[in-house]
Amino acid sequence: MCQYVKYVHSPIGQLTLASDGVSLKGLWIENQKYYGNQWKSFVEKDLPVFNKVERWLNDYFQGKNPQIDFQIEPLGTAFQQKVWKQLLMIPYGKVITYDALATIIADESGKKKCAQAIGQAIGHNPISIIIPCHRVVGKNGSLTGYAGGIDKKVFLLKMEGVDLTSFYVP
Repeated sequence: MCQYVKYVHSPIGQLTLASDGVSLKGLWIENQKYYGNQWKSFVEKDLPVFNKVERWLNDYFQGKNPQIDFQIEPLGTAFQQKVWKQLLMIPYGKVITYDALATIIADESGKKKCAQAIGQAIGHNPISIIIPCHRVVGKNGSLTGYAGGIDKKVFLLKMEGVDLTSFYVP
């Protein structure tokens, strides 16, 4: 399957958007761990979905809380999909701990809580920023675990107005 890409500049560096022509499939920060390399061919193309995502990003980086008005379809396992769906529930300007998120997923699925598995699913989030994995923090106040880089996580949380005085960078 051919994927289309568009490169967008942002305050945190170049972003790569990926689509199947209809839905947003990926949004990666330059040098992000687990960068979207699972597709064999990329064609740079301007698409309506990319234009909507770019407008969303412009609003977001202006400190607004834009609504998602485009289709997102991250590729992942059923478990990853559950985790990413929960990430979308975290309100703008708020954070949740990996442990609290693990509890929510465990309660929802009826399975044993595993914060490590949650962390791995979050780390493989293919639609950074829009699926807000930067809003997940360690229960001890650690600003850990952001595949785009801790400096980017701190920037995004500050931009959203999160009070970071009780948090630390490991």
